Amino acid sequence: MVSSGIVVTPGVRESYRLEAGRRSWGEDWPAIEAGVLAEVLDNPAGRPGRPEEVADLVAFIASPLADYIYGANLRMDGGSTAVV
Repeated sequence: MVSSGIVVTPGVRESYRLEAGRRSWGEDWPAIEAGVLAEVLDNPAGRPGRPEEVADLVAFIASPLADYIYGANLRMDGGSTAVV
């Protein structure tokens, strides 16, 4: 299983563009992303995920290279979720 954090999709962009207007983050995506990172999404990676990163992990899991991986939940959240 792949559990992703916030991934920048068209829907996520639109949602944060609306929020940017309420929070005065600016209008261009780099400014909005900076606002999201400062006020909503604090993670060690310092950025939200990208769709191609999720696709790359899914391709790996579906490949013979991952034949010995069973019952795992692989988190892709830039470190947002602390795990012990």
